[in-house]
This record gives sequence, C-alpha cells and structure tokens, in this order.
Amino acid sequence: MAKNTSQIPNGVMLNAYPDSIGTNLSDIVTLLQKPALKDVFSLFYVLPTFFNSDLDRGFSIVDYNINKELVSQADLDALKELDIMLKFDIVLNHLSVGSPQFKDILKNGDASPYKDFFIDWNNFWKNHTASYKDGVAVPEKQYLDKLFMRKPGLPVLNVLFPDGTERPYWNTFYQKITLQPITLEDIAHLDLSQDDKDHAITLINDTIEAGGILEELRFRESVQPHKQDVLNIVHKNRSYLGQMDVNANAPEVWDFYDETLRKVASFGCKILRLDAFAYLHKEVGQTNFFNKPGTWTYLERIRQIAEKYDLTLLPEIHSEYGLGLHDEVASEGYQIYDFFFPGLVIHTIETGDNTALTKWATEVVAKGYKTVNMLGCHDGIPVLDLKGIIDKEGNTHQGLLKDKEIEHIIDTILDRGGRVKNIYDPEGNKISYYQVNATFYSALGEDDNKLLLARALQIFMPGIPQVWYLDLFAGKNDYAAADAAGTGGHKEINRTTLTQEDITSGLQKPVVQMQLAMLRLRNTSPAFNGTMAISNSTASEMHITWSNDVNKVVLQANLKTNRFKISYQENGENVIITNE
Repeated sequence: MAKNTSQIPNGVMLNAYPDSIGTNLSDIVTLLQKPALKDVFSLFYVLPTFFNSDLDRGFSIVDYNINKELVSQADLDALKELDIMLKFDIVLNHLSVGSPQFKDILKNGDASPYKDFFIDWNNFWKNHTASYKDGVAVPEKQYLDKLFMRKPGLPVLNVLFPDGTERPYWNTFYQKITLQPITLEDIAHLDLSQDDKDHAITLINDTIEAGGILEELRFRESVQPHKQDVLNIVHKNRSYLGQMDVNANAPEVWDFYDETLRKVASFGCKILRLDAFAYLHKEVGQTNFFNKPGTWTYLERIRQIAEKYDLTLLPEIHSEYGLGLHDEVASEGYQIYDFFFPGLVIHTIETGDNTALTKWATEVVAKGYKTVNMLGCHDGIPVLDLKGIIDKEGNTHQGLLKDKEIEHIIDTILDRGGRVKNIYDPEGNKISYYQVNATFYSALGEDDNKLLLARALQIFMPGIPQVWYLDLFAGKNDYAAADAAGTGGHKEINRTTLTQEDITSGLQKPVVQMQLAMLRLRNTSPAFNGTMAISNSTASEMHITWSNDVNKVVLQANLKTNRFKISYQENGENVIITNE
C-alpha cells in the first residue's frame, strides 16, 4: 500500500511557477506574507522551473538542482516560517537533451557510462521491425497499433554519435534538431579554394535558412567530392532540443531517481507529483501508456524510495473515466489528481444541472479517494478525462458526461477564445481534443459570479483544493502570449506573469477578496476534517454540509442564478459569505 498521507494538512494549496508573480520566488513569498493572505494557504505546488530546465516551462528537466535565477534558500526558509509545505514534480519518463547524462552520450558515445540511460529505438524494436524509414525502425503493425502517440509520427529523435553514426532514441513528447550555419573556420581544413569554400558556405547556409534538404544539394564540380565532409561538419555542429525518454530497465536510472528524491526532500518537499509516470514502462506487445503489470512494478519501486525520504506520492494520471485507472491508482492508497472536476464544474454552471458533479462527489466520498482538485492549472482544462469507453469485448463503460455534453464544454470554451491540444494515432491522424487551454475565468465567460460559485463548489468538494494563481486574480486569456509562443503556444494563454501592480490592484477587487475569504475558511475550519453530506438538493440547487462534532459549514447554491451562500459560526457568531 502507498504511504499514509495523514501528515499532509487538509488545507488549501497554491499553484504557480517561481516567477508567476513578479520576477522570482521571493516576490511570491512577499505576497504570501501580506495580511490579506494570512491563513489562506497551507501548501504550495511550485512548478518545475524551480529546477534547472530548458523547455516546456520546466517539464524538460536538465537537473534537479535549484534554479538560482528564480529561487534562493532564503525563499525556502521563509515558506517554512509561514508553515507552508511544498509540493514538487519529478518527471519520471524523460530528461532534457541538455541533461548531463544525454550530453555525455553525445560526447562519448558507446563509451559513455550513460549509454543505456535512454532508449535506443531501433534496438528496442530489433526483433519486431516491419521496415525501416530513413534508418528508423517501423514496428510491426500489431505492435505499432498499440502505441499511444502524443504527436504525429514516430516518437524518436535522431542522435549523432561521435563515430558519425546516427541512432534514433525514443522521445514521447518533444524533439527538435536545429542545423547551425557554417563558417569559414568550420571548413578551413578542407582542400578547397577560397572561392569554393565561399560557394559551399553560401549554398549550405541558404538551404538551412530555407528549411531545405542538405542531402539533395548539388555543389559545383570542384566541391562535389567534398560534399559528405561538409555535411558531416554541419551535422556535427547541430543542436538538439527535446525530452528524452529514460530507460527504466537501466539500474543507473533508479540510482538517479533515488538521488533526486533525496534532493527534493532536502529542499522541503512533502508531496511529490509523478509527472508522466504512466509512460515510463515500455514493453514490446503492450501499450506505452500504463501497461500492466509493469507500471505497477515501477510505481512500487518509486514508493519504496519515497518512504526513505518521507515523501507522499501523487501519481499524475490523465485517462478516460471509463477506463477506471483513477480508481486503480486510488485503490492502492495513492493520492490522485481530480482531473474530472474542472470540466464538471463548467458543465454544472453552464447547464444549471449538478447531477454529474454530485455523482462524482458521492463516488469520491464513498470510495475514500484522497484527491487534489483544481479549477485552472498550468496545463489545460481536461476534457478527455470525462469520457466513457468501449472495451475490447464491446462492453460500454460510461463516462461522467456524454460525448455531446463534453462537446458542449469544448465549444463553449472555444467560443470564448480558448485554444486546443490534440492527440494522435500512430499514423498521425487526430483522434480527439485532449484538453482546452483557457483561464478558468475566461472559460466561464469572465463572469465574477460564475468564478465565485466555481470556487465555492471547489472548497466544498472532498480533497485538497489547489488554486492556480491566475484564477485567484480572475486572470483573462492572454492571446498575445499564446500567439507569440508559436505553434505550441496554446498553454501560454493561461500563464500570464502578474506584476506587483497587478497584485496591489487585484487585492482591492471584490472577486479576489471573496475568494480569499472562502479559501481562508477552507484552510482553517476544522469542519472540513469532518464528514460531507449533500442533502435537500435538486438538479439546479446544491446543499452541501461539512461537519464534525463541534463545527459545521454549509453551502447553498443556486445554479440557475449563480448565487450562493456559505454559512458557519466563528467565535460564537454566525458568519455569512455570499454573492447574493
């Protein structure tokens, strides 16, 4: 069984990058020290730019040392003084090409002690290859069809070894090779005239700039015999950007995990989110996403390491409700992310019908799930998670919402300016929307009452409420940032950096002040350590009570009008929080 999580406070968790407010973590600490934030948060999920990284806003880890440009030991000491526990990520499936391990392979090739740290794609499929395309193994169809792709095409990055050979390595999430322009110094040693060298440099650099294929170039007759020498120089100088899948069959990978968990615990980590853990175990003939029993074996190994360092694990699992993977993970005693909640809240508020949300909340209580829930987050608003499935035997496993209801959520958010992220099959065909990117405030039509109702529903749901910093300040879609980030910039729509001026003015807004009041109540009232009851509710009204032997907190919400009232007692007096 997983480690007991009772030592983790049942309070409210802030979620932000170290530089989400101001310029570094110390600016967030300054905010948390303000009287307006007193007793609002017990936990802080600091996103992985806390560490050294180079891509995907922190999820492409170079190493797990403190990013000194954003974080200082003084910041960590201040958070400890505020009695705020920390939650971090370890990205189990991959490391950056900028990691010491990968750079050592580029330098030393087969002589590198990290030669087996990553997955040689061709070697993995050597006995199950149907064909080769540009030197890359294409697995036999029965194996290829089982792969879950996060992008079009085969998940590989071609790596140039010191001996000049090129080998494809498994790369699930992102890869890019950039060819650099050459200079006279690069080819000075070639037996060519100055004019021939100028000709080669011009032709090569113009082709690189145009995105052409170097191998198809035809040099002038006097240079053509040196073509391969020139191309070798170009490829030797190329740069990589990407997230390389690690080879969890290699003992050195598990030594790395042990070192990493020890290190994050020394920084004050108490909860460790296992990002992309379901992609870690790979086996021929099985899916590369949460295959069994391999994924369970790896999760147990990580748990044993975590216990040494007093860490509570939170495995991140995105999958359709109908698959039941959330239930499997929770049944082993692990905390789980409630990725169903954001979409259910939007559905509930936009339709005025709480049936699906009530069904899910009842299941969480009945099955004793230990959840972390959220409205917005650094990623998108999940929609795939709400779906049902039809299994291999043709049996239907219902989702939390019907497909047409999920489509209504997607259409609503897109109509309000949201962006989308897709998933693909092995042939590169788009399967469906995976998530929709928007601030939660914009997803709700930038309506203060809807956001406040959403927050009220969140704090009355079972589990630890995680609060995205931008939602707290009613942040709107940042189209300029999303557009400036290019093709993969959809996530930047919900990652606006708030200035100190934004914070000062934001703290004066009623929509911010009322959220802080609700969150403070959730963070401090003993009633939320008691039991939850949903009673006297209709489809358009919710009546939720949390109580223990002494304390009671009640939410009454009208989903047709987006009005609510929270009532409780404090120091013997009745207190009301309401947007009526």
